[in-house]
Amino acid sequence: MRWLVGWSSAAAGITGLGSAGATGPDGETLQPVGSQLLWGDPDPLWAVGDWRPDEVRVVVADTQNRIAVLGTCGASDEDLRRALFTARGGALRHLTTWPGSYTAVVQVGRRLTVCGDLAGARPVFHTPWASGTAYATAALPLADLVEANLDFGHLAALLAAPEVPAALRDTTPYEGVRRIPPGHALVLRGGAREVVGYEPVASLAVAASPADPDRAVDGIRDALVEAVRARLSAPRHVPELDPGPVPGMGPAERRAARGMPVPGIGADLSGGSASATLALLAAGLPGRPGTLLGHGTGAGERLLAVTFNDLAVGGHEAELERAGTLAANPRLHHVVVTGGEETLPYADLDGPLTDEPGPSLVTAVRHRARLAAGSADHFVGHGARQVLDAHPARLADLLMDRKRRHLVRPVAALTRADGSVMVPARVYGAARRLARTPYRAGLELLAERLMRRRFDEPHGALDASLAALTWARPGSAARWLTGEALAEVSVLLQGEAVRSSMGSVQRPGEFRARAVLARHAADLRVLEQAAEIRSQRLHAPFLDNQVVRACRALPEALRVQPGARAAVLRTVLEGAGVTDLPPGWGVPSHATSAAAVRAGLRMAADSLVDLFSTPLLAEAGLVEARVVRKALRAAAAGEPLPLDGLADLVSLELWLHRLLARRGTCWTGTPSRVRAVPAGIAPRRGALTPGV
Repeated sequence: MRWLVGWSSAAAGITGLGSAGATGPDGETLQPVGSQLLWGDPDPLWAVGDWRPDEVRVVVADTQNRIAVLGTCGASDEDLRRALFTARGGALRHLTTWPGSYTAVVQVGRRLTVCGDLAGARPVFHTPWASGTAYATAALPLADLVEANLDFGHLAALLAAPEVPAALRDTTPYEGVRRIPPGHALVLRGGAREVVGYEPVASLAVAASPADPDRAVDGIRDALVEAVRARLSAPRHVPELDPGPVPGMGPAERRAARGMPVPGIGADLSGGSASATLALLAAGLPGRPGTLLGHGTGAGERLLAVTFNDLAVGGHEAELERAGTLAANPRLHHVVVTGGEETLPYADLDGPLTDEPGPSLVTAVRHRARLAAGSADHFVGHGARQVLDAHPARLADLLMDRKRRHLVRPVAALTRADGSVMVPARVYGAARRLARTPYRAGLELLAERLMRRRFDEPHGALDASLAALTWARPGSAARWLTGEALAEVSVLLQGEAVRSSMGSVQRPGEFRARAVLARHAADLRVLEQAAEIRSQRLHAPFLDNQVVRACRALPEALRVQPGARAAVLRTVLEGAGVTDLPPGWGVPSHATSAAAVRAGLRMAADSLVDLFSTPLLAEAGLVEARVVRKALRAAAAGEPLPLDGLADLVSLELWLHRLLARRGTCWTGTPSRVRAVPAGIAPRRGALTPGV
């Protein structure tokens, strides 16, 4: 896990800040564990963790003007120097427009600016501390710093409405630790904090400006190529040398067994369109995209393509065949990783503590098995569906812009899937209601649904689309929460509805799409930490700022058409010179994933029931243990319960166990230093009410 941390004090030297550390409220000297100092007092900044040398860059104009960029950034030092002078006037957006995935910190005098990203994959957190403000790119270090307890209101909202920004607001699992929203920056002046947005938001007063589809697709191609090139241009990283042979094991097996990635650059090749696009783009760009000469296969120009073959659950034959056809490219070195019952979801629930909870915790072992055979720099296709596909609520956006004719093809596809002649009328009616529903009314409706426990699980593509045609809807795990927890979230939503009486400045479809993207990016961050392979970096170019911007410029009329994502990525590859794609490329396949989750749930049913024998979630007042145990047994028996909701419950329970079991802290200091959540799970009456 890698993060940066710093703080801004109310006045220079007021808390004893300096290059050697800081004097806390109890007189102890504090410093992050395993840190490197980027700059010192009066507002110090540290980089913590196993950062590579090329991932941390600091450009200094003078002692009071400097910029630090951490991560993969395609900007040159001269670009950073120019950006530093531009930032003196308060401009922020240009700090987020370079290719790559990074966090930028700018110091101009006593003003500090920390930029978050558009997707939420690289968040920024802050909390009041020592007459000032501490900030970090991880929440747990700040929770340790202020000895924060759990925020039960946030945990309840995380289960009741995980895709509703009004429910989660800017809170975190730790009380008093706040998160800046995607597309915003944290500005600190002498300890005082301000959260400002750097991305323009479309107004409801006028229709969306017309966009040229061809130009938008060209923009996506250019952004993806630049994102991939930024990774290929970075210095190559060679993991620690192999200690030596093991009888009966080849080099690849030995590396995987020891948790060491293959040197060089690789990519997932699942047979889907997103991973295939990145693999083919990376393999086609000049500059030796694959392994280093003298390491691995010895073919310096080839890119390692990893395909996961699930032997425990069938149905992947078409994807494997497409992956094999794509891997026939001479620039690719194809590796197939097989997994049996030991890699099913829920099969292995042991793992490291992550910064925050997320449903990926129950599938981490599955991803770790694949990534262990990957490269030191590994491309993944996560985020493509969220930035390219159309959320069903975008149909309401089209009605608001008077583009009814563009609803014909998506409605026809739903009609074919459902087989009912009433589909067009039902979809059009739901989209029209949403287009005429204010944001405040949408929040009030969700609050009422939670209070009355109305949780109708959709069946089929049509029901799912109709259920998504709302401003906000309950999470899959909401049905298993206690009445008190649901009431607290309902009251919170009613308060947010009153505060949002001016209405949302976004269209409902765009609003829902951004919320889904933020949820996915947060879970990918959890996955990176839970399935982390030492010396490996995962790269998700679809979540880069410039790629997200390019995808948002895609016209909604094109986005809502069936198969739009595959068509866009096919055009992107054709523009990059890749034309030989196998038949069926881009065909979605979610049934096999659901089958794997159900199979894993069936195998791990006994251990999951034991996990919820005396759950911490019940101790916190969020669930009743017997209700969850009954649901786990029913789902394992094959009853049609929402599997996503069970994953949310199990992952949050696992995360709480790991958090309370930790003994260390993120800070050095005196032995009296206390870590986050010092009192454990100690709810009191009204504890679910979020703190100020």
